[in-house]
Amino acid sequence: MPKSLVVVESPAKAKTIKKILGADYIVESSVGHIRDLPPKELGVDIENAFAPKYVLIRGKGKVVKSLQSEARKVDNIYLAADPDREGEAICWHLFEELKKTKKPIYRITYNEVTKNAILEAIQKPGDIDMALVDAQQARRVLDRLVGYQISPILWRSVKPGLSAGRVQSVAVRLICEREAEIEAFKSEEYWTLTATLTPKLHRIGKKKGEINNYGFRIDEARAKELAADAKTQAYLVEKVQKRERKQKPVPPFITSTLQQEASRKLRFVAKRTMFIAQQLYEGLEIGSEGSIGLITYMRTDSTRVAQEALQAARAYIKTTFGEEYLPNRAVNYQTKKGAQDAHEAIRPTLPLQSPADLKPYLSNDQFRLYELIWMRFIASQMNPAIFDGTTIDIQAGTYLFRSTGSVMKFQGFRRVYMEDERESDGEDVNLPDVKEGDTLNLRKLEPKQHFTQPPPRYNEATLVKMLEAKEIGRPSTYASILSTIQDRGYVTKERGRLLPTDVGRLVNELLKHGFPNIVDVEFTAKMEDQLDVIADGKVKWVETLGQFYPAFQTALKEAPDRMYEARKAMEEQSDEKCEKCGTNMIIKWGRYGRFLGCANYPECQNIKRLTSAVGIDCPEPDCDGYLGERRSRRGKVFYGCSNYPKCEFSTWDKPVPEPCPKCNAPFLVEKTEKAKGSEVVTTRLACRTSECDYTK
Repeated sequence: MPKSLVVVESPAKAKTIKKILGADYIVESSVGHIRDLPPKELGVDIENAFAPKYVLIRGKGKVVKSLQSEARKVDNIYLAADPDREGEAICWHLFEELKKTKKPIYRITYNEVTKNAILEAIQKPGDIDMALVDAQQARRVLDRLVGYQISPILWRSVKPGLSAGRVQSVAVRLICEREAEIEAFKSEEYWTLTATLTPKLHRIGKKKGEINNYGFRIDEARAKELAADAKTQAYLVEKVQKRERKQKPVPPFITSTLQQEASRKLRFVAKRTMFIAQQLYEGLEIGSEGSIGLITYMRTDSTRVAQEALQAARAYIKTTFGEEYLPNRAVNYQTKKGAQDAHEAIRPTLPLQSPADLKPYLSNDQFRLYELIWMRFIASQMNPAIFDGTTIDIQAGTYLFRSTGSVMKFQGFRRVYMEDERESDGEDVNLPDVKEGDTLNLRKLEPKQHFTQPPPRYNEATLVKMLEAKEIGRPSTYASILSTIQDRGYVTKERGRLLPTDVGRLVNELLKHGFPNIVDVEFTAKMEDQLDVIADGKVKWVETLGQFYPAFQTALKEAPDRMYEARKAMEEQSDEKCEKCGTNMIIKWGRYGRFLGCANYPECQNIKRLTSAVGIDCPEPDCDGYLGERRSRRGKVFYGCSNYPKCEFSTWDKPVPEPCPKCNAPFLVEKTEKAKGSEVVTTRLACRTSECDYTK
């Protein structure tokens, strides 16, 4: 008869652990949380120290009864959910339901689902960490207070179904502010002078102050004047500087860097990355070895690595690549300030087994993500790459040209892995072998025109990086934040880039005025820090909520008036006349975005859709309208006729003002396609008519 019951939160993990522990243990799954705040009421007694009202989640009654039944058959109960706040909270809720069986209940933690880790955890049982539970409760109650009390105001102000969130609203604000930067950006012209002998103009006389990040602030006429003068000069090598440069490897993955690199290299969205990482962590069938967890816990912000894993990596490097690739001692990376160091970095549990060894047992996506994690970890324990760097300064009268380049002479860690954003950094540029005093022949000196570019829109990787830099959210929340803001229709994705919808902009402006603290980056970061302090057991969670709530309660009372004023301030005059009363129409903001409304409202209630013309006439017969860019209720861009609802022509594909060369249709359309679960977008031009198969 089994002596112990082990409860985890995942069926896949339960299967792996059951094979490790054998017949003396019953291993069951709670399938996630079993209790939560009620879905249709606030569930927080504000007057009674914010006491939460927990209820069984719908459908979990049978799970709890089954676990209680199994618990009565054994001598001991081990709660073994994930080693973080959510996992600790799951264990506490299980404890509250299973303590009715009057059996001893222990908490066990582990960082990887392997035989050694699980057996060691069973040998060292402990108690539930109530400080971690309190931190989770504080976050849950705080999010409930914010979401359940702000959302109804948004329903009345904008439309039903919207939501506000302590972290998601800040993410939307960052995206809106970046879009505002792009719209306000004024491109500036600048010129460079480039010689065919490769150096670029670096200085004129001693006036280095004329140079900024882009080049010389000169117009076309001045650039041509300088070029004409520079052509008459003798080009002498003034200085040749050579130095050895080392490039160190990057640390093993934490949650945020894994999501960023998986986005850049594999084109995985954050949600997909975490889903696949969960599979690798909980265990997969590896031939005769059975189910094994292949990576350590994937929600972490620590770069710490266990000594035995470091030694395994060093053994692999020495055997596979040789002594020259192996540092004298294991490399330990500094974990960033404020990180929770409870877990290791994300690394393979079997460093000695290469991804190729495991490929037959993994799906394509599992293999690609595992390979990324494995390569990053192995590379982190290798010697730096070494480059010979050269800088050549060339004097031409009062002009100084400079050329730089470097050649790799030792691959080091780059033999295994290179972080994507560092792959193109001017390396392997072979410069001529010249000496100081040499005279160079100038073949051509060419002025080139350039324009400054606005900051790029965020993609999922760069938004996660920004959230991490501003200490907004935590490793466990990044993927859900990205999903939520898109699912709510606040943000849409075009060609892998995130941009706010009209509804997202409206909600952001209303929240900025109605609840300035909720969407304030610094305030939200401080609240995250406070949750960490609670987790350390230094502050009671009720005290934190007591400090937060009075100001929030005041904001709740004042928000409707402030939000109304903010909405009125967003209105703009337009040049379009109302066809019913002749008054100029106003650009207003509604539940589906911007629209044109008569300035004489409510006397005149005429409204029209606001469209952005794309320079193409509507293709419908007998229609004198034009096609314009519009957005659906979910924020997705489509193109419809300006005469809607009289004319209902619309297309999801972007019209391009170019006639079809095959059937002479008046315009082509852009067809965009992407692989399932990927951000890679391919675009092609095609005929708009289904009868014609033209494409290019």
